Amino acid sequence: MMSLKVISRLLDYPSEALWQHRDELIEALEQANELPFTQAVQLMMFVREYLDEDLLDMQAQYCELFDRGRATSLLLFEHVHGESRDRGQAMVDLMAQYQQQGLQIDCRELPDYLPIYLEYLTVLTPDQTREGLSDIAPILALLGERLKQRQSRFGVLFDLLLTLSATAIETSQLSGQVAAEARDDTPEALDAVWEEEQVKFFTDEKSCASEVTAHQYRFANAVVPQYLDLDAGYNAGVQK
Repeated sequence: MMSLKVISRLLDYPSEALWQHRDELIEALEQANELPFTQAVQLMMFVREYLDEDLLDMQAQYCELFDRGRATSLLLFEHVHGESRDRGQAMVDLMAQYQQQGLQIDCRELPDYLPIYLEYLTVLTPDQTREGLSDIAPILALLGERLKQRQSRFGVLFDLLLTLSATAIETSQLSGQVAAEARDDTPEALDAVWEEEQVKFFTDEKSCASEVTAHQYRFANAVVPQYLDLDAGYNAGVQK
């Protein structure tokens, strides 16, 4: 599913390689047919406009948007399990799914990082891909609404993911819910987090930690989030 593969690249940390292969992305999208015409045009416009921007500027904006606070984190289990013990088992289960498809990820990123999960879905059958997107549709809808209210261009990508999932999800109440949320990316909110007792989720792995960048290790020592209350029915999220 080429549209999904492109979206996974666009949601990843901006890289020089992505900017260098701008024309190839556009050519690939011209051949894709997974999205309705209007949404396909939206994705094409996003690619053209986004990759016309300065790479360093986009890297800075990406970190400001996705790495400050938890509300827009691209770590899926952050929105379901926080730093609870359940998250560890969910990670193990998700890694097992990747391995069943012959996929391996290195130690520098977590398996529930949305671009990695989307990349995994692209190797499945179309029905399995839609099912995988449907599993995380509540998270996608919530993230999309938060991004829209922050006037971020990335909001459109989450609308496109919901379209690809073919999921009828009720979003009418999300606008008010998100508007009522306290921002967790302000200096005051970030300071308050670090004043709380920190819960360490990861064990020390010297063979890997030296390779982990600040971007990739962004929530390693964060405390349990308090801002999100998903229904219990969604707690199986990205697990199959």
